[in-house]
Amino acid sequence: MDRQLTKKWQPDSWQSHAAGQQPLYADPAAVTRVLDAIRRLPPLVTCGEVDKLRRQLAEAGRGERFVLQGGDCAESFDACTAEPIANKLKILLQMSLVLVHGLKKRVVRVGRIAGQYAKPRSADLEIRDGITLPSYRGDIINHVGFSAAERRADPALLLRGYEYAALTLNYVRALVDGGFADLHHPELWDLEFVRHSPLEAEYRRIVQSISDAMSFMETISGQSLSDSSSVDFFTSHEGLHLLYEQAQTQFVTEAGRWYNLATHFPWIGMRTADVDGAHVEYFRGIANPIAVKVGPDMAPEHLLALCAALNPDNELGRLTLIHRFGAARIEEKLPPLVEAVRKTRKQVLWICDPMHGNTELTASGLKTRRFENILGELESSFVLHARLGSILAGVHFELTGDDVTECTGGARGLTDNDLERAYKSQVDPRLNYEQALEMAMRIVARKAGK
Repeated sequence: MDRQLTKKWQPDSWQSHAAGQQPLYADPAAVTRVLDAIRRLPPLVTCGEVDKLRRQLAEAGRGERFVLQGGDCAESFDACTAEPIANKLKILLQMSLVLVHGLKKRVVRVGRIAGQYAKPRSADLEIRDGITLPSYRGDIINHVGFSAAERRADPALLLRGYEYAALTLNYVRALVDGGFADLHHPELWDLEFVRHSPLEAEYRRIVQSISDAMSFMETISGQSLSDSSSVDFFTSHEGLHLLYEQAQTQFVTEAGRWYNLATHFPWIGMRTADVDGAHVEYFRGIANPIAVKVGPDMAPEHLLALCAALNPDNELGRLTLIHRFGAARIEEKLPPLVEAVRKTRKQVLWICDPMHGNTELTASGLKTRRFENILGELESSFVLHARLGSILAGVHFELTGDDVTECTGGARGLTDNDLERAYKSQVDPRLNYEQALEMAMRIVARKAGK
């Protein structure tokens, strides 16, 4: 019998534990009405899809696949339109194309999409010009505008969040099922400004190489490679707002387990990774593959306690550790954690998030990240895991398919002065299309020793 059942876990068990980063609503009855409405709606994903991802993550943990997880730091309701969604899917497909070609491995494609609407904040309040208001916590909780009405936690936004997630996921599935991801025509993934990228020639060489290889195989076999016409695409988001996650948690009788059917792959952030806290209590009971963000302040003992609580049966594919230290600290902070996991034979996937530990402020007060620091942390991760006898199973990027200027550096050489041109993020800076594609190419180049 599953340990989660012997411990009498229920979707609301977390409510008896301390819960951080939760909004305060003025009208509890209104919250209950909204959650009841969400609970009656169809699930956003299926348990079969969730189990498929878990199997693929287990393969990545054995070095047979590579995980590409990427998307917005925080999705906005306003961006739920066709072009931004298609562009995000395009860049993830293009990056995976580069990775498959260069690493000679199948890629697990996971988008931070269709639910990444809540964000943890370092402070509950924000002060501007002497006015103090609640912090913006994501479109599912309140509004980014700085007024008392806009910053009030509004339970109606929970239902809007479900609706926008459903619309986004519906369009992604329509694109994928309609041949958008067909490897016979990767040129359809090109974004409008690809022709201006310094990487255009290299990318088109990869596309041509794959097209030639497929044409050769189809000529030899005398039949079409039908499996190349679509790809698996999974969704993920930080499972921060526990009432929202609970409302979409269902017991699947056939499987005999509870599933969070709001997403395939939820994760716990660094600010809510208390072993005795509400988030760990909630996550330990769902059958989804889950992840935990791991930062420089996490002690080996804390990490091992999380592994025991969240993956008591020690199953590969169940628990992913997404480490984020910063380029300057990874060589000091990562080895003790990897060694502790290895010595205790914990079955986990290691994924590198080289974004969050490298955030800094410009002189004008904008958040940014330097491409060279992001790449530096990623390259150090590969080296350290290999030296420690571990496997770096994937990468986790905050990125967009749009032509933004939020991170500096990269092939185009963006500087702090360029950021004002197209800085659109409401929370954290993202890699733009060119920088994300270059990052995938740098991963491949590292394998090839270039």
